[in-house]
Formats: sequence, structure tokens, C-alpha cells
Amino acid sequence: MSERTNLASLLRGPASVTPDRPALIDGVRRLTWSELDGSVDRIAGGLCEQGLHPGDRVALLLGNSIEFVIGYFAILRAGLVVVALNPAYTVAEVAVLLTDSGARVVVVDETTAAVGFGAVEAIASCEVVDVSSDSWSNLLAAQPIAPSAETVSPNGLALLLFTAGTSGRPKGAMLSHAALLANIDMLRSLKEPPAVMETDTVLLVLPLFHVYGLNTVLGLAVSAGATCVIVDRFDPEESLCLITDAGVTTVAGAPAMYQAWSRVPAAREAFRSVRLLSSGGSPLPIAVFDAFAALTGKVIFEGYGMTETAPVVSTTLVTGVAKAGSVGRPLPGLQVRLVDDSGREVDDGDPGEVWVRGASVFTGYWPAGLGGPESEGWFRSGDVAYADAEGDLHLVDRRREVILVNGFNVYPREIELVIESMAGVIEVAVVGVPDDATGEAVSAIVVTSEGTSPSREEIAAHCATRLARFKCPSSIRVVDALPHSATGKIAKGRLREVYGEQ
Repeated sequence: MSERTNLASLLRGPASVTPDRPALIDGVRRLTWSELDGSVDRIAGGLCEQGLHPGDRVALLLGNSIEFVIGYFAILRAGLVVVALNPAYTVAEVAVLLTDSGARVVVVDETTAAVGFGAVEAIASCEVVDVSSDSWSNLLAAQPIAPSAETVSPNGLALLLFTAGTSGRPKGAMLSHAALLANIDMLRSLKEPPAVMETDTVLLVLPLFHVYGLNTVLGLAVSAGATCVIVDRFDPEESLCLITDAGVTTVAGAPAMYQAWSRVPAAREAFRSVRLLSSGGSPLPIAVFDAFAALTGKVIFEGYGMTETAPVVSTTLVTGVAKAGSVGRPLPGLQVRLVDDSGREVDDGDPGEVWVRGASVFTGYWPAGLGGPESEGWFRSGDVAYADAEGDLHLVDRRREVILVNGFNVYPREIELVIESMAGVIEVAVVGVPDDATGEAVSAIVVTSEGTSPSREEIAAHCATRLARFKCPSSIRVVDALPHSATGKIAKGRLREVYGEQ
């Protein structure tokens, strides 16, 4: 794998060794490795025939599908750059990202065509390819790309992913072929248990426009020649039936998925033959870890990463011991430091900002590469964590989400864990709100279940016995639901819009 320079070359191995084995299962449709590789060759050739040149950007505005996978690897094979967009975006949002990326083509399907065409009409500088129309069929009928065209610079740009900032326009994280391949190699080096095997059938339910689904699930599975079962929209009961019927052996999910599954008794039988479960995207509540284990007898390996690190930084798979509340240790080949505000490494057990250095770190933000690793290669993540006595990392919070109460740092995650431990609490978000007396105050927004839900007074009393007074929420609000991102992470940036406070 180390000699490969183009991520799309990962397909060549299974297409040669196991050409007739299923590569992708999407509902009733199936594609073998040979068929997938051939389709990628023809789409790549068709893109080149359209006059696209290495380095040009092609946007994918698609849900999880066979077409997304073909399009993704074809763009890369042609030496072009993938711009993966959320298919739930509006015309205005897509227009901004097409403009910022300078995309020459946007690929849509029947559910996103109206948005894609609307965005292109607004900017008038991009072509549309609809996978449900002749434009896609014509690409599939093109001459396969020449093998020599697959060669790219190892550090050539492969993927442009726009990350949501706390304010202003999204920033495009630039990930090279080398960075994406490096993170796959790091994960493949883990052996007990292995992160992926050729004999695995992998549930691909995480959104492919997100780096977690795109590289940690799809890229990793392709590198081993494992079969991917594609799901476009998560439904707890339907996914359990699919896990059973397709013989799924590995599942990568988000905390909200495991929380939903832990409420369905059928999960016990469905997960019986699953050998590996992992979680990422946001912290996995200990209560969910415990509830899922109690129902299924299975443990969940938790990891931590970000778009800018392609994405995995650490995971409990490194030690092979699933540990509730911990995101494990750094992957082999990655260095992690925990650093205080003055740039010094923190004392053992103290929280510090996570700095990361290694081959899978991105090259900076589009287009000039600003905001990337500093001169010595360290990328400052903005996340806060501490290492326990065994050396395992525990996330505390985003540095920018730390609340300053009378000058004291308050980490929202610490308070969320306390409230999550209460019976009847489904999930909670803690944010800082302006306060004339203390600068900021702590506000907790809580979702509870019916019947056994604690009152605001009970939540306050629970916090008072477990937290210092300055950490206790000064306001507690019980709501029906919290806004979430595509990977199930609580979208704290939208709390002001939805609940009128942040």
C-alpha cells in the first residue's frame, strides 16, 4: 500500500484477486469488484473526455449509493479533486461551496437534481451530471481511462471537505491522497481485533459526504476487499433486519445510532454475528455504552478524529480493550501532545489542547493552505482532552466551547456526563450564555424520556452534589429534541436558532 500514490488504486487489488466477490450491495443492486473497477475506469475516462484536467474539482451532491462510490473513485482515478457536499444542503448553500471550490462539474441524483441545477443556474460556471439521466450513461459508455493517467503526486490534492466553522463561511479542508492512504494504513496495522478483514461485510450507513464514512468506512473496506452494504438513511429497525439478512460483520456508527439500537430488543439477535462495532463523530455516552452492552453482550470501540486528520487520531482498538468514556490511544504513526495555553505540555492527568502530527494530517484550508500544521508539523485541533493513568485519552471539550465563569474554565462535557448519568435523561447539551455578573454562565438543555424524566429541580440537585458550584448550570431547560449534524453530533451552533439561546 505504501507504493500507491492514488487512493483509487486501492480498487485494483480486490478487482484482480477476488473479481467476482460482491464489492457493493445497495438494496437489490449488487456490484462485483471487477464491475466496480470497470465502471470507475469508464467514468474516469468520460470525465477526461469532457475536457477536465488534473487538479480540477468535481462536486458530489449525492446520498449514499453505488453511484457515489463509482463517482468518488472515478474522480480520483482521473487525477481530479472530489468536493463532497451534504445532499441536504439548500440551493444557496450549494452555490456558495461550488463557487468557493471552483468546481467544474457537480454530480446529482433524482433527489438533489433540483438543488444542483438551481445552484448552477445561480453561479453559471459549472456543469451538472445527473446519475439518473443520459449524462451519466454517456460517461459510463466512455473509453476507460489509460492506466498511466492514474498516476498522481503522492501529496496531490484528493479531497476537499468543507467543515462548519463557528462563524462565517465554511472552510475547505484539503486532504491529499497520501494523507487518506496513511490513515487507512494506520488502521490496517491494528490486529487485535483487526479494523477490517477481507471476509468482512461492512455496514456503510454513515454519510459518505463526511470523512468518517468516506475514508474510515469505505476507504478502509476497499483497502481490504471487504463487501460494503450501503444504507442511505438510518432507521433502527430496518438496519437491524439488513444486518441480519446481509450477514454484516462490522459496524461503524455514531452515538445516536447505538442509542437508538439499544432501545430495540431485536438488536440482541441482530448483532449476534457482528464481530466489531465502533463509534465516532461525537463522544459516546457511558450510559449508551452500558445499555448497548447489556442488551447485546457486545462492546463498542470508540475513536476520536476530525476532518483535518483524515480522520482517525485515536481509538480503543489500539489496545484492543473497549473502555467506556475513553477514545483510546493514538494510532501507530501519529504523535499527540496535550498542550496548555502557553504552549507547554500539561502535567499528567491535566486537560490540554490536542496537538497532532503525522502523515495523515491535512495540508491546510482551501485554497492557500492557511491554518494547517505549523512549521514543525503540529496541527492544533482545538479539542481538549486528558490522558488517564493508563495513557488512554478522554475528550473534555472543544476549546472554543469552554465556558469562562468568573475567569474559571468550565468544560461542558464534564457537566453533560453528570446529567447524562441520571435515569430518564436521553441527551444533553451544555453551552455558555452571557452573564453580567460572571461573564458567562452555564446553561443545560436536556432531552428526557417519558414517564421517568427528572425535573429541572432534580437535575439541579444532582449537579450540586457532583460539581463545584461555579460549574453547576444556572439555567436548565427541558426540550423535546436537540439539533444534530449528519453524523449525529449535537449541533451546538444551531442552539441559538432553535432554542433562542447559546
